[in-house]
Amino acid sequence: MPTHFHSFLNKRSLAAASLLGLLAWTGCSGPVAKTTQEAASSGLTPPAFSLIKEEDLRRDLFIMASDSLRGRRAGETEELRAAAWTAERAREAGLKPAGDDGTYFQFFPLRRRQISPASQITVDGQRLVLGQDVWVTSPVEAAAKGPVVWLSSFADTTRQSLRGRIVAMPLVPPATLPAPGMSLWGYRYILSAVRQHTTLLTRQGVAAILLVADSTTEANLGFAGHGFQEGTYALEGAQASVTSLAVPVLLLRSRVAGQAMADRLQKKAASASLQLNVDSYVYPSVNVVARAPGADPALKSEHVLFSGHHDHDGVGPAIAGDSIWNGADDNGTVSVAMLAIARAWKQNPGRRAALFVWHGAEERGLLGSRWFAEHPTVKKESIVAVLNGDMIGRNAPDSAALLGSIKPHRNSAALVDMALQANQAFTHFTVDTSWDEARHPEGWYFRSDHLPYARAGIPAIFFTTLLHPDYHTPKDEADRIDYKKLARMTRWMYATGWAVSNTPQRPTVDPDFKLER
Repeated sequence: MPTHFHSFLNKRSLAAASLLGLLAWTGCSGPVAKTTQEAASSGLTPPAFSLIKEEDLRRDLFIMASDSLRGRRAGETEELRAAAWTAERAREAGLKPAGDDGTYFQFFPLRRRQISPASQITVDGQRLVLGQDVWVTSPVEAAAKGPVVWLSSFADTTRQSLRGRIVAMPLVPPATLPAPGMSLWGYRYILSAVRQHTTLLTRQGVAAILLVADSTTEANLGFAGHGFQEGTYALEGAQASVTSLAVPVLLLRSRVAGQAMADRLQKKAASASLQLNVDSYVYPSVNVVARAPGADPALKSEHVLFSGHHDHDGVGPAIAGDSIWNGADDNGTVSVAMLAIARAWKQNPGRRAALFVWHGAEERGLLGSRWFAEHPTVKKESIVAVLNGDMIGRNAPDSAALLGSIKPHRNSAALVDMALQANQAFTHFTVDTSWDEARHPEGWYFRSDHLPYARAGIPAIFFTTLLHPDYHTPKDEADRIDYKKLARMTRWMYATGWAVSNTPQRPTVDPDFKLER
């Protein structure tokens, strides 16, 4: 059963008093409420709740997650088009550009590495087709030619020297399987199995590794194979170069041209030839950065940062005839929620400024948020808190989660209290903390854009309504979103940011904050 925040709700009256007293500072009529319950009953709310409308969220999301933007994959034209659309909506909302050089944009360089289609792989005299018969699991330059040593199991590695040999064997399931029901289970199975083989066989000094897919791998090659073909992404300069000593690992279909690959590779005369080339190039991704000025002369130079990402997975393997991975919930919901919050903030400014950062290349490894955390367009010390959202429009109507809310992931008890008080007063979600536990198999805390900010010592929390069966599939479409829930989640983020903006004392970082990894 999920655990909840019942024990937290009344721990710190200061957070509640700040939230409600400062709402009155904005000019709302009526006496200052003493408790969140009184605030809810007396109508004291952040002043522009009415501007967060389901119809606006729906209109914007059907554009953001449309087929015309083809899944907004990082570095591709459609991600840049989505960024331009977002910047134009921010301009229409009255936000000021806060990117580089007086623009709404902060470009950053992605280094992408892919196996070149000119690479050649031949097994038992037959040329294999990349992306159809065989996948190279990591882009490495390599050349190898010679007889194949077949291993029936890992036990065979102790019976002969494998140094410099091309080794083939059936893929052995990982020693530790992914947890039942875990997201992208088949993909994780393949990655774990490949890692297991690579770790053991590279210690033997092999020249190349050929793995024949088992039935589980065959059933999940669509998604995993697409990922292998797409290659790797990194911030330029952040990834160590891959040397010629790296061992290539190839994943082969169990049958090619009607013949079993295991039978071919076990023949005494079996041989293989590999000539793997890597295409390596740099292209841009982009953060969209906009600002709503603060109203207090003493606090307007400080920022509450609202965070989300505008990219997704692009075009991938088709499911039921649909190959566009639209990313409506992931993370179109937060992209349009931030636009709604921006419109509300512009009409009724908080004491501190609001900074909105729509990050690029989150799906490629939190690259946009890592870049902004390292190269902020405002003074880093001016960022008082980061309110990040990722996937806020699905699952049960009254359920939600706030990650970064319990140890070891909580880095600011004061910020968490503000979020909980805002929920208690205005949105009334049942808050699930189970996904924030260090032992949760998904490791969800480490998979969104608040993380680089928390590592940089900035108070940060993560609003989400968690995963669902359409996660990272073409079925994550705008018509599957619960827009009433999306509006409530948007109001929760807005109310929390409003409290942070108007509380005289900025939230502090817990002195004992230390992540488990």
